[in-house]
Amino acid sequence: MYKVMIRDGMAPVAKEILEATGQIEVVVDNDKERGKPEKLAEIVGDLHGLAVRSGSKITDKVLDRADNLKVIGRAGIGVDNIDVAAATHRGVVVMNAPGGNTVTTAEHAVSMMLALARNIPQATASLRQGRWEKKQLSGVEISGKTLGIIGLGHIGRVVADRGRGLKMKLIAADPYVSKEAAAGLEVELVSLEELLGRADFVTLHVPRLKETMNLIDAETIQQMKPGARLINCSRGEVVDLGALYDALESGHLAGAALDVFPSEPPDADLPILSHPKVILTPHLGASTGEAQSKVAEMIAHQIAAYLLDGVITNAVNFPSVSMEVMERLRPHLNLAEKMGSLMGQLVRNVHDVAITYARDLAEFDTRPLTHAVLKGLLGAYTDAPVNYVSAPAIARDKGIHVKETVNHKGQDDFPGVIKVQLEGVEEGPDQIWASVFEGKYPRIVRLGKIYMDAIPEGSMIVIQNVDRPGVIGNVGTVLGRHQINIGRFQLGRRGDRALCMVNIDGPADEAVLEEIRQLPNILTAQQVHLK
Repeated sequence: MYKVMIRDGMAPVAKEILEATGQIEVVVDNDKERGKPEKLAEIVGDLHGLAVRSGSKITDKVLDRADNLKVIGRAGIGVDNIDVAAATHRGVVVMNAPGGNTVTTAEHAVSMMLALARNIPQATASLRQGRWEKKQLSGVEISGKTLGIIGLGHIGRVVADRGRGLKMKLIAADPYVSKEAAAGLEVELVSLEELLGRADFVTLHVPRLKETMNLIDAETIQQMKPGARLINCSRGEVVDLGALYDALESGHLAGAALDVFPSEPPDADLPILSHPKVILTPHLGASTGEAQSKVAEMIAHQIAAYLLDGVITNAVNFPSVSMEVMERLRPHLNLAEKMGSLMGQLVRNVHDVAITYARDLAEFDTRPLTHAVLKGLLGAYTDAPVNYVSAPAIARDKGIHVKETVNHKGQDDFPGVIKVQLEGVEEGPDQIWASVFEGKYPRIVRLGKIYMDAIPEGSMIVIQNVDRPGVIGNVGTVLGRHQINIGRFQLGRRGDRALCMVNIDGPADEAVLEEIRQLPNILTAQQVHLK
């Protein structure tokens, strides 16, 4: 008999599904205090499964006391409240329920847009105060207006579908979606600058990444069409609220609707909260009964399937293969994910992918390895969880075509070599080859056109340079001056070009990288981070 605890006020359907198996004892505990790490650590010792929403914090200390825990199920998509790395280290599968609240969040964005267009919240407040401000609260029609969708992922696509039904003109900006994929949705793919200049309504559906922090700031707001309206139901950090306030005060923007904030709950004295042209909700994007029931149902079925049948679905830290095969594939699986991550961080754009497996790997079902490559590649583009199951579907959504080849008779110099090539890369390395030596030593054996012997781990600086004397010494001098220790320095050469892969003990900041780029004979210098 397995024991599973359900927490955080999850919909009752989760308990019903688990108990219906007849093999799982269910404990429901909604005490908020016991969701804190120090309290949770005291009660997890006999649990085999834990089903949570966002209220419970599952840290390394909690997992250290969870000797019997096999699976953590998050009823939702975000796993920020779970130490996934610690869970993986202990062999605990972490599952989520992607897509369960996609429609709900998209509908909330559309609702905010409609309310913003017709001043519905302001009109409600006005009437309750005994005023009749019909002329002052006149709005605008939605039909015929241009809706600009920044981020054409799952939620952005539902917003597009709803906008089409409202007879709006649809444009979108997303560097990780192809024009063909957008056209299939009847959406015109444009640059961010063009979108801002054309859209009457701009709705944000992007992940929280370094590139999206303050994506909407004073500069980008000035690119927006005068009189445009902004809706943010994505991440609070995407919008500079000070710049937004100034744009509303000046009249450049006609209004804004915010469901998310950089800090939640926001400071009550935040000026934007009292601006008459702004409508607000307290992060209600996924807060509907239907959405909560869907994610609870999904995670209960997934937990039961894993505990009773060993079937893994929507795991953020584990591939969907049997334990026996996993033990043999694990070194190659970890390597494949690092290969994808490295190329994604170097190239950072959408390209079709060709993957070739040779010799020793030909006897396996190589699809999990392909999933791992895509997981690493796509993980460089998004902060949303990408798992082994969902990675191919996400790639298809972004218009990425994946070609997989198994070469049973390959005569490669390296056993079990994996080759990943990004099609159409014009600058920088377009391919990476790697292998596992003696069953446990991962090595990069080729990057771009240059052969080498590099260890893919931790923080690495990838340098392309003209092959002339002094480069290694100059790079070492810069890193030494900034107290950055070099763990390994790998160099490969071809013709008059060379490529260096430098393992460093900790990440270098942008100023250090820029100093390296200014050195003689340096062509490019990029930093990647591999787990």
